[in-house]
Amino acid sequence: MPAVEVRAASETDDAAVLELLQASMGWVPDEQYAQFFQWKHRDNPFGVSPAWVAMDGEKIVGFRTFLRWQFERDGATVEAVRAVDTATHPDYQGKGIFSLLTRHALDELAAANVAFVFNTPNDKSRPGYLKMGWQLVERLPVAARPRSPLSLVRLARARTPADKWSAECDTGQPAPEVLADTAAVGRLLERASKGTIGATEGPGVIRTRRSPTHLLWRYGFPPLRYRALTAPGGVDDGLVVFRLRRRGAATEAAVCELLVPDGDTALTRRLLRRVLKGSGADHAVMLSRPRPGLGFLPVPGQGPTLVWRSVCEAEPPPSERWNLALGDIELF
Repeated sequence: MPAVEVRAASETDDAAVLELLQASMGWVPDEQYAQFFQWKHRDNPFGVSPAWVAMDGEKIVGFRTFLRWQFERDGATVEAVRAVDTATHPDYQGKGIFSLLTRHALDELAAANVAFVFNTPNDKSRPGYLKMGWQLVERLPVAARPRSPLSLVRLARARTPADKWSAECDTGQPAPEVLADTAAVGRLLERASKGTIGATEGPGVIRTRRSPTHLLWRYGFPPLRYRALTAPGGVDDGLVVFRLRRRGAATEAAVCELLVPDGDTALTRRLLRRVLKGSGADHAVMLSRPRPGLGFLPVPGQGPTLVWRSVCEAEPPPSERWNLALGDIELF
């Protein structure tokens, strides 16, 4: 283990941190990635991301940050963080820097009364998290609707990860333009069924604390090209937020947010049909437990794996109590 010291990161470290992310994670050294970092870690209405660096003298050799997130459960706000960008300089990998940064971060998050950490690590990084005390919650349920028999074949063959950046799409309107009507979005949130399609409701259910400000931030980063379709009556009566992304040979419509008053199945089906037909995607996909009448089929073994780490809260919510949309999980 090299003789490194850990300290809180600041904005003055950004240039060096971005270089480190380029060296270890393949980030591209362009302005778009710098803006993405700013949007994700500084503009988040839940708060600025706490972050730490490992220093070997004056050189930054490791970086660890957690995205702030707020959930609601039984009328109370739950402060949480998501484990996201982490990097170790290639010359220092395998020397315990990731573990050192993570342990330091968890101590400081506990002092800040954070309830828990959650994230969806890939198959490569998941074992490392489990060794450090993360617990497996579940593989989140994914449902998909193919546009045609040929699209079904492409979906079955699309085993590669989806692209980070979105494909062009002219269906609907740019999501930031729709969500800028914060008064209408606020009224919709008051009327909409809680959370995502097919999710369990009742005591103990935990879901993202949505607000017009949160939604405008979440879907407002221009390079991600989020699109929105509204109900015939306008935003007050329902909307869906989605984006197109490539997954291997297939084009996928990722349904990230679906807000429909009173869980109206007919309106939900109509909005989802418009997404698929208008976008020309091979298939649409969303996080959802089974729900009849929508034409979406479960995709076994294909969802992201949700893991949880205690900070101030002792036990994870049971898997059936999580109510997550794709927009809560994808991208970060």
